[in-house]
Amino acid sequence: MKKIVDARGLEPPQPFELAMDTLADLPKGESMTLLLDRMPYPLFRILDRDGYKYENRIRDDGVVEIDILNP
Repeated sequence: MKKIVDARGLEPPQPFELAMDTLADLPKGESMTLLLDRMPYPLFRILDRDGYKYENRIRDDGVVEIDILNP
């Protein structure tokens, strides 16, 4: 089951910390969806560095949606 982490409305650094805590517990081969109010560029650098696969998009309602896979 895919985890959904809704970090909208939280002030930095709470969205980043919530995402990192969820990633730390994400088993290999599992994925999560992160919902945010803005693009998390620092998170993207960490995902790239640590080998996570991800896709991001901005929904019609302005929400940033990021699907992250722990390969």
